[in-house]
Amino acid sequence: MVLTEVINDQPEVIIKQLQDDGSFPNSKFPAIIYKNSLKIMENDAATVEDVFKSNAWFNGWRNGIYTYHHYHSTAHEVLGIYSGKVKVQLGGPEGITFEASTGDIIIIPAGVAHKNLGSSGNFGCVGAYPSGQTWDMNYGNKEERPQADQNIAKVPLPETDPVYGKEGAVIKKWLS
Repeated sequence: MVLTEVINDQPEVIIKQLQDDGSFPNSKFPAIIYKNSLKIMENDAATVEDVFKSNAWFNGWRNGIYTYHHYHSTAHEVLGIYSGKVKVQLGGPEGITFEASTGDIIIIPAGVAHKNLGSSGNFGCVGAYPSGQTWDMNYGNKEERPQADQNIAKVPLPETDPVYGKEGAVIKKWLS
């Protein structure tokens, strides 16, 4: 399969700026949600992984999204839904909530809290990080800061968008 055949060149793009709420630092960079970004069959995790790898987002895994608020201070993250549906909250308890399903992509800047608020029984996603970045776990506890803030400030910007390479919203919204 040629990867360009599975990439929708006109997804719905949702850009959400999430501010520090005192517990979760969130980011100066917006979260990016691509609705219907990938034209894949249910349970096609391998294609999602291949798309991410082709754009230098690695260290991938397959699973779900934790059911508690958490964030990474040492890496940006992308989540690609390969099966089912999930209701996601970004930004902490006062953040935004949306539903994602097969073919949707969620790009989460370092510092942005995320949580699974409920999912279908067949829900699955692939996660990955820009080349050279590894994740840590933070939960919005007071003692995590200011170290988490210092970590976030040092996280390099990715060189590519995880789906659209040099043409994606990561490049247009984070690097512009």
